[in-house]
Amino acid sequence: MSRWRAAACRISAAAASHNSAAESRALTRACANAPLLPPLPLQTLSRAFSKSAAAAAAAATTTSTATSRGPGAAAPASAGPRPEVRLNSMFLSKPCSLALPPDSPLRAADPQYEGIKRFMLTLLLFYSKQSKALRGANIVYDRITSQVDAPAIYDVFQLEKAFKTTFSLLVLHMWLVLRRLKEEGKDGVKFGQYIYEIYNHDVELRVSKAGVNLLLIKWMKELEKIFYGNIVKYDAAISPEARQDDLVNVIWRNIYAEEGSEAVDAAAAPAVQALARYTRREATCLSLTDKDAMFSGNFKFTTLLPPTPSPTPKRPTR
Repeated sequence: MSRWRAAACRISAAAASHNSAAESRALTRACANAPLLPPLPLQTLSRAFSKSAAAAAAAATTTSTATSRGPGAAAPASAGPRPEVRLNSMFLSKPCSLALPPDSPLRAADPQYEGIKRFMLTLLLFYSKQSKALRGANIVYDRITSQVDAPAIYDVFQLEKAFKTTFSLLVLHMWLVLRRLKEEGKDGVKFGQYIYEIYNHDVELRVSKAGVNLLLIKWMKELEKIFYGNIVKYDAAISPEARQDDLVNVIWRNIYAEEGSEAVDAAAAPAVQALARYTRREATCLSLTDKDAMFSGNFKFTTLLPPTPSPTPKRPTR
């Protein structure tokens, strides 16, 4: 086991601990025993972070499950049959606008006040252009995280829910939104900067929640490099000059592949190709979505799975 991995394991063990004093001592020992190492390649750092974060999350989940169930408790029952997934036929439909209809309950709107309350809020710049943009950026980012954090995206594309995959999907959807906003010129770029600042704060919280609190600034710098590197690759893969399989290869390397794996694995190929079709379709759908919907957050990414029908209650026999 390498020195870096040994230190990462100690960090993960400390993150899973519920005793703050023991956690502090473990982190101190990890820092003391981990020698200064030369900089590692970007992919190695991201995967080492992913493994340590996954170990911490798994340990925390096991502990909380055991505590909540208690001795002799039965395992939770299955949630029921899941809809059938046909990867080869998914995301082949004609692209359309992702804007929410006017009567959708998911639509967000600024509260409208009258009288003295509106006057006071106006004085406090609640209705200023920047305040409205910040509220819209928060709603847009909420649309992104709702898609990325939903279990359906992992079920459909056959992904393990770990920090690495969640972060990679988050970057992919951020790229889709920022790419669309660039079409609106300076206003879109400025609005995209608000979203990026919210994203940075959220990623920092996710890193801490994953259990990697040591060297947080260093990890954030590495994740920032991954973010910009992936965006450049996605732009090149979807450009008119790109080959048909470029996007498939980029998605494989950014989201699915382990270290040292270049060629697309045959078993994972249908899921990778489906995610590439989904990406192309969402990019086109967002281009068809009007400016007002993009700036207000009143749009929704394509639903990945149909809703599971609720079981019909049995009628009592007479």
